[in-house]
Amino acid sequence: MDFNLVVNSAIEILIAVGLKILGAIIFWFVGRWLIGIAMKLITRAFRSSNIEETLLVYLKAALGVTLNLVLIVAILGFFGIETTSFAALLAAAGIAIGAAWSGLLAHFAAGAFLVIFRPFMVGDFITAGGVTGTVHEIGLFVTTIDQMDNVRTIVGNNVLFSDVIQNFSTNPYRRVDLVAQLNHDVNQNHAIALFKEKLAGIANVMAEPAPDVELLEFTPMGPVLAVRPYCNNDQYWQVYFDTNKVIRETCVEAGFSVPEHHFALTQKAA
Repeated sequence: MDFNLVVNSAIEILIAVGLKILGAIIFWFVGRWLIGIAMKLITRAFRSSNIEETLLVYLKAALGVTLNLVLIVAILGFFGIETTSFAALLAAAGIAIGAAWSGLLAHFAAGAFLVIFRPFMVGDFITAGGVTGTVHEIGLFVTTIDQMDNVRTIVGNNVLFSDVIQNFSTNPYRRVDLVAQLNHDVNQNHAIALFKEKLAGIANVMAEPAPDVELLEFTPMGPVLAVRPYCNNDQYWQVYFDTNKVIRETCVEAGFSVPEHHFALTQKAA
């Protein structure tokens, strides 16, 4: 055996493999760069077509995954691996993984239904899956929600889609539900008139529909009034807190006595 011939052959093989690996690395980075440009162009085209942000985010995620898979298959073809066989193997693996990860596919399907049926969109304020907050992003498998305390929460799409969804942003206005506890000696009609007058002066309270102030129930301390102004969704918490202040200040200014329990004690005859 010619030792020099073996060494020269090994060197040639190593050089060829090294060039292949170097070419694959260059191929990967160039491909990633081209995918980035393609995603920017696609995003720009979608935005010019006035596609909603909810659908845009979902389409971008799906296209990103697809283009990266195409890049991986192309690199394997560059190494001389039969890509048709790889595609068949990938499909078979996908079926096996799908059977094992049915929950993940359920989240994927639910994400598609969320985009198609649109029970909520990016930017909507919702309650679903035990989470309340503003929708930040609807992804392939999960939805990102920013809660009121500014905590970003990730929820599986199927959890949201299979639960009751309350969308507070769909209708143009909301009702603020508060109560005012009165003492027994307070004239409820006088209190109702005062509250309606004060509510009209709160910023962002709607004149139509007019605020509701009605007798709601009776407790051992006295009658309870339902105090319900209406406002735009964006001003809900401002109106909520201002209405609480008005209830307190109105009772103090009018000199209403503090609600207290009343008991009647009777003495049995000896």
